[in-house]
Amino acid sequence: MSSANRVERLDSGGRATVGECPVWRAEEGALYWVDIPARRIVRLEIANARRTEWTFAEQVACFAFDAAGHVVAGMESGMFGVNLQSLGDAHAIKLAAPEFPAPGMRFNDGRCDRQGRFWAGTMVQDMSLASPAGALYRFDETGRLSAPVVDGLITQNGLAWSPDGRTMYLSDSHPQRRLVWAFDFDPDTGTPSARRVFADLHHYTGRPDGAAVDADGCYWTCANDAGRLLRFTPQGKLDREIALPASKPSMCAFGGSDLSTLFVTTIRPASNATEDDGYVFALNPGVQGLPEPHYAGMLPVA
Repeated sequence: MSSANRVERLDSGGRATVGECPVWRAEEGALYWVDIPARRIVRLEIANARRTEWTFAEQVACFAFDAAGHVVAGMESGMFGVNLQSLGDAHAIKLAAPEFPAPGMRFNDGRCDRQGRFWAGTMVQDMSLASPAGALYRFDETGRLSAPVVDGLITQNGLAWSPDGRTMYLSDSHPQRRLVWAFDFDPDTGTPSARRVFADLHHYTGRPDGAAVDADGCYWTCANDAGRLLRFTPQGKLDREIALPASKPSMCAFGGSDLSTLFVTTIRPASNATEDDGYVFALNPGVQGLPEPHYAGMLPVA
């Protein structure tokens, strides 16, 4: 894309109900994402607009690739290993599962840290309950799922790491929270500490949903319900705001040949949806992103 901040709708990617977790695969020149209630992973090859999709037995909310192109995914009942080489209905092998403290839970937002450990959080799907039963988990390179690393979350979101991997970001997008936290992060042990408020969106607009960090170390968050992307400096200062055609942006990721395109998934609301809600968008914000780390372990797949 040549024009900074010009927002393009990727019609060939189709329309999702809850689009989430965009992941750029440089090896394929393709963008992947999920449609959670459709139980689907979608791939769009950008050069030829060819779309491929895989459907699962349960909802898939977040995922990452390993070096071999296999997938670790956070779904409804746990962590799964998936092989996307075959088309159509996808088979998944359960690798680990937490003890969910409440009914009606699933995994939500997730990605790998700079060392290749996969992190994902859980939530009670009925957000009207405002249940703080959610927690953040670490799935390490040996295939072990941790105990809750951060608990008391309502709607976990916004995972990202600074370029040097020593700061971890996490948000809670529930209307009662609307907070982004920063943590000191030990890259050797995968341990976050010194939790503090990084951005309080009660002072801005929308709810902090999925996020990405650019090469300058700035944190981009999707301001859900406000149709905005917000960029915060490493010091927590808002320095950029970009309007989007869809009201509920859900997560963003850098991609393209030089990682200068920002892809944004969106959610289609149950009522009063516009013609743009639910599509994936692309823009050039004038900064580059960082390569998405691969999961460092070996995944058993079907």
